[in-house]
Amino acid sequence: MNLKKFLLTTCTLLATLPAIAGPDAAALTSCLTDNTSGKDRKDLAKWVFAAMASHPEIREFANVADKVRDQTSNTMGVLVTRLLSEDCAKQTQAAIKNEGATAMQTAFRALGGLAMQELMSNPDVNASFSTFEKYLDRKKIEAAIPAK
Repeated sequence: MNLKKFLLTTCTLLATLPAIAGPDAAALTSCLTDNTSGKDRKDLAKWVFAAMASHPEIREFANVADKVRDQTSNTMGVLVTRLLSEDCAKQTQAAIKNEGATAMQTAFRALGGLAMQELMSNPDVNASFSTFEKYLDRKKIEAAIPAK
């Protein structure tokens, strides 16, 4: 697997196809989550946010300066390098050898999910996610969902 393809696969946190974790993917997932701190996971979330903010339909909501985007990418590069070549080298090798790119997707999807859980645990973020509820048409929803 060439380096560009490997890194692209590694950094695909929100893959569209579900991946089923084998034992090596599970071991890599455990290693990644065990070897990242809350700060690491927040850095991961910042990187994801900065990348998503580059989408034309999202750009108006978050103006991420090129310098900040580059800093978050640098931080992610250092983090992923440390995880794959030092902290979790054995698990990475086994996952790639035995389960291929899917194992990497599974492990990094889980790490991304953990990063999102940490952000969601913040009361301000949690409250912001709940604001849409005031616009729900509860009667319409109740009519569409049969009672038990």
